[in-house]
Amino acid sequence: MSTKIRLRRMGKKKQPFYRIVVADSRSARDARAVEEIGTYNPLKRPGEVLLKEERVFDWLNKGAVPSDTVNSLFRRIGVLNKWALAKAGQDTSGVALKTMLTETKKPQAKARKAAAAKAEAASSQGSES
Repeated sequence: MSTKIRLRRMGKKKQPFYRIVVADSRSARDARAVEEIGTYNPLKRPGEVLLKEERVFDWLNKGAVPSDTVNSLFRRIGVLNKWALAKAGQDTSGVALKTMLTETKKPQAKARKAAAAKAEAASSQGSES
C-alpha cells in the first residue's frame, strides 16, 4: 500500500479547516484515512499548523510521501529540516518546529500596486492643470 501525507478538508462553506492525514494514495481526498497526524487552520492570520511530531517522523521513515501542499507546509514550519538532520544522525533536540506560518508576500504586492496606482493618479492630475 502506497501512503501519502495529505490534507483532508473540514469546516463549513467558505471556512476551510484541514486535517493532515496519512491515507492510501488511491483513495479520495476526504475518504477514510489511516491516521490523523495534525491540523492546519488557514483562517488564522498567520496560519496555524499543529502536528504530532513523532508520528510525522515515523510515517516519513516508513516511506509516506507528502503531497505538494503538505510538503510546502512542512518546509515552512521546519519539519523537513529536522527530518533531514535526524536522518543524518545529528542531534535534533534543539530544533523546534514553528506552529504559526509566516505571512506570504501577497499583501506587499497589493500595497505596491496600490501605491503605483496612487502615484499614477497624482501624476495625471498634475498634468491636467
